Amino acid sequence: MRRDKVVATAHEALADVRDGASFAVGGFGLCGIPDVLIQALYDSGVRGISVVSNNCGVDGGGLGTLLADRRIARVTASYIGDNKEFARQYLGGELEVELTPQGSLAERLRAGGSGIPAFYTPAGVGTPVAEGGLPLRHGPDGSVALASPPKEVREFGGRQYVLEHAITTDFALVRAAKGDRHGNLVFNKAARNFNPLAAMAARIAIAEVEELTELDPDEVHLPGVFVDRVVALTPEQAAAKTVERRTTSGPPEQATAKTAGRRTVSTPPEGTAS
Repeated sequence: MRRDKVVATAHEALADVRDGASFAVGGFGLCGIPDVLIQALYDSGVRGISVVSNNCGVDGGGLGTLLADRRIARVTASYIGDNKEFARQYLGGELEVELTPQGSLAERLRAGGSGIPAFYTPAGVGTPVAEGGLPLRHGPDGSVALASPPKEVREFGGRQYVLEHAITTDFALVRAAKGDRHGNLVFNKAARNFNPLAAMAARIAIAEVEELTELDPDEVHLPGVFVDRVVALTPEQAAAKTVERRTTSGPPEQATAKTAGRRTVSTPPEGTAS
């Protein structure tokens, strides 16, 4: 009989997390992020954690809530994004940050979940990504206290490639549009970015699902073998989604130069995909 992986609450699903644990967190910007699990992680009081995610949320949203409370010690991400607190902690020497090309980050997670210890890629050749020197941690005075080491570069077929190591973590937090009791998951459009890869890379993958249902095997994006715990969201939790930047603000005559393009963390209009 296949294992039933449903856990009653997000807090119960995270009951065994400890200080210093590492987490791979799915989503892209604020699209497809596991908001409920992130809040439960915050409520757990855990500190000194390492996070692997495409970015670290925004000020007041997503992983940014943990960052603002000094819960995160290290971040592996592809960019800092529109997060002033992230930038402040990094430049002020309060946070260790490993920046890596976005495609390399995705492949490092996938490799970790596939049992591949390392791989060669052309991304980053001829830059500090390969040559070393990227600031991992700054000093309080803005100096570089810890820099990235150089990476191995080899030539294949007349082209140079840099060696990137796989990423594995203790836990993964992901969000899916649909899931079944055995951990099989389906993601909605751009919310598929990084969520399957994060789950693959973790020793214990926890998924919050907007709809707990039976799935046709042909529609599964991530097999349940990669998922250990499933939390079914309430309709209210499933509907509560945030956006980084609104692209519309009502009729054109209502838009002003002052508000155009401003980042907001708020519930999107009905029908907005996320």
